[in-house]
Amino acid sequence: MTTLLAFDTATEHMSIALGARGEVWVHEAAGGAQASASLIPSIMALLSGAGVSLRELDAIAFGRGPGAFTGLRTACSVAQGLAFGAGKPVLPIDTLLTVAEDARIARTPHSVWVVMDARMNEIYAAHYAFDGERWQTLAPPLLTSAVALNERWRCEAADVVAGTALGVFGEQLDTGSARRAPQALPHARAMLPLARSLWEQGGAVDAALALPLYVRDKVAQTTAEREALRMAGAA
Repeated sequence: MTTLLAFDTATEHMSIALGARGEVWVHEAAGGAQASASLIPSIMALLSGAGVSLRELDAIAFGRGPGAFTGLRTACSVAQGLAFGAGKPVLPIDTLLTVAEDARIARTPHSVWVVMDARMNEIYAAHYAFDGERWQTLAPPLLTSAVALNERWRCEAADVVAGTALGVFGEQLDTGSARRAPQALPHARAMLPLARSLWEQGGAVDAALALPLYVRDKVAQTTAEREALRMAGAA
């Protein structure tokens, strides 16, 4: 049976899960800046509690983003370091796909638009479809706005809209008849079945390829740009 470690620190939430011997162990905690210091100790504590060593893992799965810059670097560097040390491959998983899996409706075929708050009045979004067995990417992760998404949803509606942007943007996001799942997060428990599927498809890669997925080229703003965004939000 496949033994997998999975974790994601792309948001303000840190999530770790271990799947071994048909059981699942989970650790959930605050992320953000704290994750860089607490991720490795939390992983080692979870492994110890389950009686599993790093060398017993088949692979290490991590949320590659998009998400917070520091969080992505933390997840990638930890995945790379642990994988190198244990001689194991890695399984890069799109963070937004993990959110879709977290919001999945049983085994019923359906589609999900994932919308995660990207700060600076922007949204990380992606569109996925579940056929009852596997996920298919209809629109890969992108950086967008509420206005642009509403326009796109006129032609690309989904059964579910999931993610933190629902709570941040509220009624600015016109989700129509779609079920809203604002509580959906990139929980590592939800990442495990995605990692297992990727492993079975031969998607494991060398630790050197534990790289983040960035969709925002610019992560800092000038004073003028921040003021312009503030004025736009007040209008």
